[in-house]
Amino acid sequence: METSNSKTLLVTGGAGFIGCNFVRMCVARGHKVIVLDALTYAGHRENLENIKGPGEMELVVGSVADPKVVSGIFKSHAFDVVVNFAAESHVDRSIDGPGVFIETNIVGTYTMLNSAYNYWLGLDEEAKNKFRFIQISTDEVYGELGDTGKFTEKTCYQPNSPYSASKAAGDHLARAWFHTFGFPAITTNCSNNYGPYQFPEKLIPTIINCALHEKPLPVYGEGKNIRDWIQVEDHCRGIWKAIDAGLPGETYCFGGNAERNNLSVVQTICRELDSIRPRSLDGKYEDLIEFVKDRPGHDWRYAIDDTKAKKELGFKREYSFEEGLKQAIYWYIDNEDWMNAVLEKKQ
Repeated sequence: METSNSKTLLVTGGAGFIGCNFVRMCVARGHKVIVLDALTYAGHRENLENIKGPGEMELVVGSVADPKVVSGIFKSHAFDVVVNFAAESHVDRSIDGPGVFIETNIVGTYTMLNSAYNYWLGLDEEAKNKFRFIQISTDEVYGELGDTGKFTEKTCYQPNSPYSASKAAGDHLARAWFHTFGFPAITTNCSNNYGPYQFPEKLIPTIINCALHEKPLPVYGEGKNIRDWIQVEDHCRGIWKAIDAGLPGETYCFGGNAERNNLSVVQTICRELDSIRPRSLDGKYEDLIEFVKDRPGHDWRYAIDDTKAKKELGFKREYSFEEGLKQAIYWYIDNEDWMNAVLEKKQ
């Protein structure tokens, strides 16, 4: 079902964590979404089940780095918006095997830009003016912060891992397609997301999953590295603001205004679980914390100043960190079958 205000979107990586939450939001708002996802270890059909709303969703299985697949989608559909979530996104994996990050995050972004640009050239002027390509990025492209200050849209890129370097390259390509060809690309950078459907290799779902199974709770180093946390639905609403009101060629940052060091995040999860699901054995969940060797090149601190997005897009957050984290904990407790299903496919 489409309304006069509905859009048709191509969402790459839409079976992943942030992507599937964005797809759910779009369908609930009455939009049509074509999802392109390779269904690798972090993309799952389960993430797209039971989507409700007046809109509709179709899944195409394939890689953003495959020109035949990508060009075929643009020949088969008329799009108003392309949102490029597709990315390999785990720092540890990028250290162990950078090649796939280069393929997906750089070659894939180029392939998407190239096909979307050729599609855009064929549109009439009104459709051209309304079309948007949204490149979804991360705060990690900016490098690391000291004890003070925050990243803004004007912060220079200084990526420190193969993951962040590959994301930075994709962002530069999107910028180049705007400045060279006039292609209406917009880049968004966000702080650490958390919430439903996050693959359990990231901190929050890992800790919840380990705690529920009475396993050690791994914390890098001394747990003092600091991250800014944004609830995934708040981030998705920000992305829609960028689609709706963002200017081509611009960058918009979305943060959570919720800086926490990793140890305090783990301790907060432990206290919440102590309250709502006490351990089957004696003791507190915090007793399970185990400090492990820090990973190479572990950035000290990230934080985002999203003043520009608030002023120019009307972005605002609906979740405090405490509220969002409690919701996430309840979601993972209620969806242990999902957790077990996706972990079985972990490579």
